[in-house]
Amino acid sequence: MTYTLISVSSVTYAMKGKNVLNNMGYYCEIERQERNARSGCGYTLRVKDDPQIISGILEKNGIAVKGRQTVERGR
Repeated sequence: MTYTLISVSSVTYAMKGKNVLNNMGYYCEIERQERNARSGCGYTLRVKDDPQIISGILEKNGIAVKGRQTVERGR
């Protein structure tokens, strides 16, 4: 399974992003970012769809994307 973690600065932006994406038909989950992550504390949105499209949607809705990381598990 491959998915992307999109970093945002706060839980408020993560919740707003999840609502925006869910209303547009995209599935996502909110995850607390690991403490040792380079971008500091914050939250991520875990998505399975194209991360460039998702990032664009978030940016257009006033949610700054701090970073993206693709994760592959189960292979």
